[in-house]
Amino acid sequence: LASFVALVMASCTNETPADDTNAKGSVAFDLAVQTEVDDTRANVSCTTPAVGDFKLKIEGVSHTYAEEYETIAEFNEENHLYGGTYKATVTAGDVAEEGYDKATFVGVKEFAVEARQKTEVEITAYIANTLVKVETTEAFNNYFVGGHSLELTTNSGNKFDVTAQEEPLFIEPKTFVINGTAVKQANQSGAEGATITLPEYEMENPQAQTYYTIKFDVKDAGRATLEVTINDDVVESIDIEQELNDNAQ
Repeated sequence: LASFVALVMASCTNETPADDTNAKGSVAFDLAVQTEVDDTRANVSCTTPAVGDFKLKIEGVSHTYAEEYETIAEFNEENHLYGGTYKATVTAGDVAEEGYDKATFVGVKEFAVEARQKTEVEITAYIANTLVKVETTEAFNNYFVGGHSLELTTNSGNKFDVTAQEEPLFIEPKTFVINGTAVKQANQSGAEGATITLPEYEMENPQAQTYYTIKFDVKDAGRATLEVTINDDVVESIDIEQELNDNAQ
């Protein structure tokens, strides 16, 4: 745990709690950075921020109060707040900046300060992104011997080639879609395999701090499916409408 001390100075827009006008208490924050995701508690490999990379926002819950600071260094001179209830938010990164190794960490904690007392506040910052990795199985690659192309589009319009993805994408926890094409194997007459458009997959309301594996597979009878797995558990399976078995045409 990395400890840091926060000072929030009263401004003309902030209220002093009426029940204890001039009394303050000291505040110390302990910050932990957590890289675990979803229910498996598996740690994700990503660049983790240092304590000095976090911004801090403190808001009053029991009274009007709001202060924001760019760096922790701004809190090193004093460490007192008026008695009352507050909410602290620590943030490192920008969830709108999507891509590989673009983890954003956010932690929120409500706490109470008592006059002339020391308050220790433990805050854990978690990954605020949705993580996505697109895979194709050996069966899929063997069936589509002519190759394939896959693209992921985020809610903000950012596009990523995920044809041969090796690391997870860190994106906003908002709707994303995956589109692609694949080339079928040649038929028995030797004609070139046809290029087909894979069905668009849309993930609505993905969760933050969750790792989604989107897996393309070909099952029995030459019928392609799109499987969505979370922590290796299949949560959705979609049959591709176009029959891939040449004998079915």
